[in-house]
Amino acid sequence: MDQFPMTKKGYEALSAELENLKKVQRPAVIEAIAEARAHGDLSENAEYHAAREQQSFIEGRIEELEAVVSRAQVIDPTTLSGDTVKFGATVTIVDEDTDEERSFQIVGDYDANSDEGRISISAPIARALIGKSEGDSVEVNTPKGKTFYEILSVSFQ
Repeated sequence: MDQFPMTKKGYEALSAELENLKKVQRPAVIEAIAEARAHGDLSENAEYHAAREQQSFIEGRIEELEAVVSRAQVIDPTTLSGDTVKFGATVTIVDEDTDEERSFQIVGDYDANSDEGRISISAPIARALIGKSEGDSVEVNTPKGKTFYEILSVSFQ
């Protein structure tokens, strides 16, 4: 059985979403279905069909999150150390052509959020960086072609 590596923060976020779906959204949609049924003819009742569709989405998401949470391998990056890039590392790189610097943390697939600077361990750039150290040059295949980055720093926070 596969495990899903994720940070403690990611695990807590998924657990909170699961709890919200089970305790808030599921009861609300069940109530909406009951209310729509009370309006009569279900074949032409748009409210009923919308509520049933929402219920289907919620149940599917609950099933998915239960599977992920039950197989989560929670890793606390603050307990890690070293100078090589691995799961949980916060990496600062510089594009060798444009001198543009970027920093991000390498996290699990369900933990990733590029807007918050967390990229998935399965992302091409993360895969290229894993096992490398400060000062190493890394080649990454991107949609624009090959890009070369230098690793400026590796930390665990």
